[in-house]
Parts: sequence; C-alpha cells; structure tokens
Amino acid sequence: MRPDGGSTTQCNGRVDAPYPGSGSNLPCAWDHPFRALPPGAAPRLAGGDTLFIAAGSYRMGFGAPETGACDAGGSFDCVMPPIPSGPSAAQRTRILGAGWDQGCANPPELWGAERPWFIVNLTDSSHVELGCLEITDHATCVEFHSGAIPCQRDTPPYGPWASIGLQAEDSTDVYLHDLDVHGLASGGIHAGRLHDWTVERVRIAGNGWVGWDGDIYGGDSNSGVLTFRRVLIEWNGCGETWPEGQPTGCWAQSAGGYGDGFATGATGGQWVFEDATARYNTSDGFDLLYVSEPGSSVQMRRVLAVGNAGNQIKNYRGPFLLENSIIVGNCGFFDGQPFTYDVDNCRALGAALAVGLTQGDQATLTNNTVTSEGDCLLTAERYGPGNGQERVTLRNNLFQGQVDFLQPFELTCLAYQETFDHNPFDFDYTLANNVKDDACPGGHAICGVAPGLVSVEMDSFDAHLLPGSPALDAGSPTLCPAGDWRGFSRPVDGNGDGNALCDLGAIEWHRPEDVNGDGSITVLDVQQEASAWPCSANCAALYDQDGNGVIDVVDVQRVAAAVAV
Repeated sequence: MRPDGGSTTQCNGRVDAPYPGSGSNLPCAWDHPFRALPPGAAPRLAGGDTLFIAAGSYRMGFGAPETGACDAGGSFDCVMPPIPSGPSAAQRTRILGAGWDQGCANPPELWGAERPWFIVNLTDSSHVELGCLEITDHATCVEFHSGAIPCQRDTPPYGPWASIGLQAEDSTDVYLHDLDVHGLASGGIHAGRLHDWTVERVRIAGNGWVGWDGDIYGGDSNSGVLTFRRVLIEWNGCGETWPEGQPTGCWAQSAGGYGDGFATGATGGQWVFEDATARYNTSDGFDLLYVSEPGSSVQMRRVLAVGNAGNQIKNYRGPFLLENSIIVGNCGFFDGQPFTYDVDNCRALGAALAVGLTQGDQATLTNNTVTSEGDCLLTAERYGPGNGQERVTLRNNLFQGQVDFLQPFELTCLAYQETFDHNPFDFDYTLANNVKDDACPGGHAICGVAPGLVSVEMDSFDAHLLPGSPALDAGSPTLCPAGDWRGFSRPVDGNGDGNALCDLGAIEWHRPEDVNGDGSITVLDVQQEASAWPCSANCAALYDQDGNGVIDVVDVQRVAAAVAV
C-alpha cells in the first residue's frame, strides 16, 4: 500500500511502485488498506500474506476507498473485516508499516472517520503480526463526554472520529509491536478471549474512556502467557486535542467516565509486564483486579506507575510478583489542572499498591521504591476464605511517605489490612520514612531517616539514589534480583566498604568510572558511560542532578564529590 498507488483494477498490489496514471492490472501498489480488507466484503489478503503499508495518512471509515457499500447513517459498521489468520505460528499474516525493520521512525497513520466502531479488526484472528502503525483519529471529542467535548453521534456527518483503535477477541498467537494507539473517542485497545499474545513497544495514550480494556461482549477470559514489554499507557480518560495531541477534558467515574490505563475482565492466564509504564490515567494505572481465575498469575518487573488518579497497581490473587519497580502514588495529580474536567482524586483512597490474595496465596515485593499521597503506600485484602498461609513478602523495598491528599492532617500509612485473621505482611530489609505512626516493621529496618533520593517531593519524585544514601548496600545478601530498574547489574559495592550488597529500592547506585583513565571523574567519563546505557533516556537522570537536560560540569561535581575514584 502507498498513497500514490491505484485501485485493485489499476494495480496488482504486488510491487512497491506508484500507479502511473493510466492502464489496468499493472505491477504497482494499491492505494489504501481497504483494498486488501474491504468493509462488508471478503478480504483480498490471504492467511500468511504480508501487507506492507508505506508512510502516509489513510482515512479509515465511511468515505474511504472501497466503502461504497457502507451507509452514512450506519457508518459505525464501516470497518475492515477480520485480518485472516496465518496458517501457523511460523507463518503469520503480517501487516507492517514503513520502517518496521528500521526503528519505525515514520509509521503510516490509520485514522478513523465517521464514527467506526474500531479501526483494526483482530476478531477470530490468530497467528498475526501487526507492527509499525499509528492508529488514531482527527477529532478532539470523547464519546458520551458529560462536559464540553462529546462526539456527534446522532446524525451524519459524524465527523473525523472513531470509537476504538483495535478490536480483538478469540485470538491466539498475536504479536503487536511498535504501535501508537492514541486519541480515540472511547478506547485504545478492546481485547478479550486471547491466548498467548505478545505486545512490545506499544503506546496507548489519550483515549477518552480507557487504554487497554479487556471487558468485551460475552466471556472475557484469556489464557496462556500474555506478555507486555516496553509498553507506555498514559493519559487515558482524557480527550486528546487534534492535531496538537494535548490532554483535555480529563474525566473519570465521578463525571460518568472511566479512566483505567490497563484493565481486564474476569480472566485467567499468566500476565507478564516488563519495562512497562502506566502514568496519568484518570483512574487506576494497572487494574489487575479481575485476573482472578484459578491458575492465573501476575509478574511485574521494572514497572513505572505514576500519577494515576486511583491505585497505581492493584491485583486480586497470587502468585503476584512486583520487582524492581517505581511506584509514585501522586493520586491528586489531576486536581486543579487546566486539562481536568472532573476526576476522582485518590479514588478508593488512592493506595499506591493494593494487593489482593485468595486462600493460601503468596505475593512477593522485592526491590521496589514506593511513595504515595493516598491513604496508604500498601494495602492487602483477602478475597474469600483464608487458611492462615496468605503472605505478602517484602524484601529490599524503600518506602517514602507523604502528606495524605484527602486527609492533609496526617501522613500516609505504610501498610494496612483489615480482612485477614492474621498479619499477612512479612517485612525484612526495609527503609521506611515519613509514614504514619512512624511504622517500622520487620528485621533489618531503617526507619525515620531521609532515604537519600534525588527528590522525595511528591510532584518531582526521583528514585535515583544519591551518594551516601542509607539504602546503599543495605539489602538482603540472598534475595536481590540480577539487575535493577535500568538494567544495571546488582549488587555493587555502593558505599565503598568492600562488600558488594544490593541497595534498597528499584535503582542500584552506580559508581561513575574513570573511563578515559586520567585519574579523575570528568564530564567526558560520565557522558561516555551514559551513552552506553541501555535505557539512556531514563538513566541520564542519575547524573543530570540540576535537571537541565544535559550532563555538565555541575552535575559531575555534585555526584563525584562524595565518591572516591
């Protein structure tokens, strides 16, 4: 596909070349994805085929090519048919945007118009790869919004908007990668009854009701392994201005909206999140409360959850693992903001982590950095009967309390439960500061001292450790993960005493190296070291101490002053 291609009578769709302007059945590209997947008709794309889409902008919905059979009044149904399933996992059907194999710098845009229900259709589609696409619309409106930006739904023309970016159900072995699904009037991705999906490098942002919504018509339950790596889920529950792409009209349940970043219906499956971020969604960040069926589990590694208006992360049952993650529960983030219409600040009291357990379940929280202005940093709740074996095991975590947003006369509590008949919390190797009642549970605890972070302020929280932090080398000698939030190795000898013990919290202190061998730590050393980091956009903050966006002499002096070369 390319914008200067031709129709199916003009071109055979087999050659990456423009239509020359005359002739038929020529070796040239088609001009629109609907040529391969026409609304209301059989696909011309066969299972196992690959469809390459060149850079450009493609209108999806009524008024686009191949939509002559669509009706203006019923244009919600003017959508592509399901992508045909590939024959096997070794031979997937592939739809790939330009640059899919070169970093996806300029993906083609598929934009919805005239209120189609969705843009991309993965209903009953298995063995499919979908990559390097921007999926959006060209309107600022939010469907059913109770404020000033509702979409026109009553009479055509409806305008340049679409409800959902991607619809999927009854689907096995799908690989989504390098997608930007943003600015839809209702939801980014609506997907359930999935089996063995992998989602990598996908952004789901600024969708008016929800980011990822697993509550579909009929049963919702997923199975197999559902893996999400390097996904960014942000600003859902907000409209997105077009073409500026800025949040507007942010709303939540108090105004009749929704606002979760990532949510499922009742489901099984093994859910894995790695290097994933949920931020600035108008309800919960990762709402995993309905991962509830027997045999289900959740593993979360190197996750960042910040600025969501409800819980940053919540689950229902174990086994549940949270490791090397940064949780910033500034649940009052939307209060008084110019883009806010009506958001429930600190919904359900806004605990940063809400851990659920059923009978005999185990949850493990290791090497996390947690702060919150909700009621508590951590809560635990038992669902159904217990047997006394339910445990939340906490090791090597760093907890920084704040003033309670809803009750500013007190601090946030460290941990709270009221549904267990025993204490489910097993704390050890913990740093806890500025929490209600000066709570200091478990052995090897460091309490009531500043944690030595770059910033502990709620709206500028920075979890990187400073030289001299009490968290350095204070972790368990046996329970450290192999790497930290940035991918740096653990443990290292952070305090220079000759013992390599891991640090508390998500980020291991990394000593600057004398890279150029001149006997001192210089700007050149730090810049050379930073350029080799696997996550330089995040890691640069370790040395950009003055926050001006560059690593300069002042930064290096501040860091190196307390570090012996």
